Amino acid sequence: MGAEIILANTYHLSLRPGADLIKSMGGLHKLIGWDGALLTDSGGFQIFSMHGRHKVTEEGVSFYSHIDGGKHFMSPEECVRLQKAFGSDIMMVLDHCVPYPSPNALVKEAMETTCRWAERSIEEHRREESDSALFAIQQGGFEKELRRECAQRLMDPGFDGYAVGGLSVGEPNEMLLELAELCARMLPEDKPRYLMGVGTPEDLLEAIGFGFDMFDCVLPTRNARTGMLYTSRGRLVIKHSRFREDPEPIDPECSCSVCKTFSRAYLRHLFVSGEILASMLNTHHNLHFFLNLMRNARGAIDSGRFSDFKKEFVSRFSLAEYA
Repeated sequence: MGAEIILANTYHLSLRPGADLIKSMGGLHKLIGWDGALLTDSGGFQIFSMHGRHKVTEEGVSFYSHIDGGKHFMSPEECVRLQKAFGSDIMMVLDHCVPYPSPNALVKEAMETTCRWAERSIEEHRREESDSALFAIQQGGFEKELRRECAQRLMDPGFDGYAVGGLSVGEPNEMLLELAELCARMLPEDKPRYLMGVGTPEDLLEAIGFGFDMFDCVLPTRNARTGMLYTSRGRLVIKHSRFREDPEPIDPECSCSVCKTFSRAYLRHLFVSGEILASMLNTHHNLHFFLNLMRNARGAIDSGRFSDFKKEFVSRFSLAEYA
């Protein structure tokens, strides 16, 4: 599909298959047969989402494995060491993420912990030469002044890129976009800006307009497994009975191999039959859709017509023709 970078997660990889096995196999690139760029998230969000099965201290975070219940500990330094053992091209610092809404005191404490952990992370990173880049993660909840303070403190150590974390954690969409736009202006324009956990096609285009360069989200794959497909004219839920005898592809305008080969009727049949192939084909299509959206956005930026491209896409995508 032409992807140039993929994401893996330090929390999950550290538990299974484990850093020792990955390192013995020559690193994550060789283990999974991937010769493109590879970004590893620190796992801070996954640990945060464990709801009561973790404890944050100044030293790091203790947590219980979701696999076997075993107790583990991860410090900011260990998080960097793990990602270096994986052979990551872009590593993320360990951060302290809190839910929405949270008391101001908790948000401030988490932001300050994130900043101190970031300083320890870059010190660990600089202990030995490495081709890997290290990105900081801005926290501060939905408190604008805390976000500003965090951004200023993270700029001093001189990271290779800057991410905005702690969004898309249950807040209203309008609040997400408002704060994302503000955060983009706080971060250096000459370094990659990464909006974590976002998002829908509409939100991605809005965030690109704000100045963000990188994104990650489970929506394309998670929604594929539940039968929601993305098309140039909106979202299509393949399990609906209207597609039972539909000979058309998912999206007549899509160039992916699924749309070139299979009908909606067949894809619906696979899905309602519980065939694993349904998830595979749906996932292929959705990933192709998102990658193509990003390619088209880059082309629109290069040609100086991104604003028009965004308006045209949203006007067609919001038709809800297949909802």
